[in-house]
Amino acid sequence: MTRPRLAVVGNPANRRVTMLLDAAARHGLPRPRVVSWREVLTARGVRFDPDEVVRLDSPGEDPDVDALLRGPGDPTRIAGGTRWYASLLDAVGTLRGGRPLTDPSDLAVLFDKRRCHAVLADGGVPVPVSPTSGTDAPVPRDWPEVRALAAAAGLRRFFLKPAHGSSAAGVIAVETASGGRVQARSSAEVATDGVYNTLRVRRLVGEIEVGALVDALAGEHLHLEAWLPKPSWRGRTADLRVVVVAGRATHAVLRTSAHPMTNLHLGGRRGDLAAARDGFDAAGYGWESALEVAERAAARFPRTLCVGVDLLPAAHWRGAAVGEVNAFGDLLPGLSGLPGRADGLDTYAAQLAALPEWVDDAAA
Repeated sequence: MTRPRLAVVGNPANRRVTMLLDAAARHGLPRPRVVSWREVLTARGVRFDPDEVVRLDSPGEDPDVDALLRGPGDPTRIAGGTRWYASLLDAVGTLRGGRPLTDPSDLAVLFDKRRCHAVLADGGVPVPVSPTSGTDAPVPRDWPEVRALAAAAGLRRFFLKPAHGSSAAGVIAVETASGGRVQARSSAEVATDGVYNTLRVRRLVGEIEVGALVDALAGEHLHLEAWLPKPSWRGRTADLRVVVVAGRATHAVLRTSAHPMTNLHLGGRRGDLAAARDGFDAAGYGWESALEVAERAAARFPRTLCVGVDLLPAAHWRGAAVGEVNAFGDLLPGLSGLPGRADGLDTYAAQLAALPEWVDDAAA
């Protein structure tokens, strides 16, 4: 079994990169070579040795890199998603040599929520109903078109997501009722010079307020999908992030929140994972069945070593669907692997352990 040489493209000072380096050092592995996104975006044509395997890590949390991808401006602004997406894929296309751990064609799908939803659905993975799934689906241009698409799909509760967004930036959870009443929750706020992401999820009420936010974000190729009922844990909405490495679910965290978005940076908290496991088992659906759904989602991207799957448990834990699949969904500090799957390993160590066999299989 070959022990590959590892290189990582990332932001060198970012904790994602430093946690990977720490994991390599703890397990006695050679220090991975680090190539900065800034170099990739400015030098063009960075070359790797033939025997190097190349991990792509998130280009986020660096204002200079963000400006190179989206153009200059406040990093908290929600704009230029299509430019960011095109710039990222173009930059990845300039990498030469090595063997990628994230397939570029997979990356193109993973960072397009409309395409990703369609790929999952086509593979029989349970996903929320969506009238904007796939590249041929309509792209709503304003709030009236969003309302019309939702009504035609029979959706009174739905999420709107910028197609190329991440970390819930610009996500809007919308609820409508008979008589035309509408309210929404979002961490996005409209200012005189654009829309900005905040760390505060607020409530919007009425057509005017909700419509103004949707109209301001309409240029981001909005994806619309059903807002599925979720179970609760201690009075808080609950879902799961499941990390899948080399086709096997290795880590899971129960995320809970007082509002529809469970992202930990928006006030979400980690819950007791045993509650999810016991809930699925008690409902007759089964914890292993839930993990298998996450693995089926990851299997749609077989040339990518690791993804993070947002698993949406059904109400009362009676099933599970997939909300999103994340290319860089492994940042879960302090989380140990699932028993029998990645005992004692964090998400980075689990990937390092899987590398030799995965690389050999990929070469076969």
